[in-house]
Amino acid sequence: MECSDRTTTITVSTSSFFTPSSSPPRSTSSSPTQSSGGGGGGAPPSPPPPAVVVMSPCAACKILRRRCAEKCVLAPYFPPTDPLRFTIAHRVFGASNIIKLLQELPESQRADAVSSMVYEANARIRDPVYGCAGAIFQLQKQVSELQAELAKTQAEVVNMQCQQANLVALLCMEMSQSEEPIFQHEQALYDDNASLSLDDGSFAPAWETLWA
Repeated sequence: MECSDRTTTITVSTSSFFTPSSSPPRSTSSSPTQSSGGGGGGAPPSPPPPAVVVMSPCAACKILRRRCAEKCVLAPYFPPTDPLRFTIAHRVFGASNIIKLLQELPESQRADAVSSMVYEANARIRDPVYGCAGAIFQLQKQVSELQAELAKTQAEVVNMQCQQANLVALLCMEMSQSEEPIFQHEQALYDDNASLSLDDGSFAPAWETLWA
């Protein structure tokens, strides 16, 4: 008897749940299209988010795999486009020594210091024994050779100038010697004409009339 009562109760409750008179609860919130479409008093659209600028780390921080700070000492001298520059300097001097040296120098001298370190590191890699001393020795040798060639060339120029002066003097002497016989010949002709005019007897009556 108890089982039949329970069955009847369950049947009634389930049938009352599916009766046509019952309806699902309606939502009172309005849809976004209805709130935005009605009238012109809606809220203005939000501005787009600002563009995020991604700063590329310098070559030193990228190779060392550390965060590149805003005031990184190495950033102005080791740009991300030239990682080999820091690789060479770091291989010879080490990053800590480079940072320490740059911090001890004023900013006006840091660029020259970095250039010197990179040059010396390149020389040390090319010549592990002598490094920059070997490069300086080679340059001094070239300077000495060029100075010797310059002195030789200057001596040749002086020699050519002396030869030119001697040649000009010889030409002047030959020209003067060639002019002397002509002058002597003209002087002889003049003397002969003068003697002939004095020896001529046609001038005797004139002299006699003058002395008479």
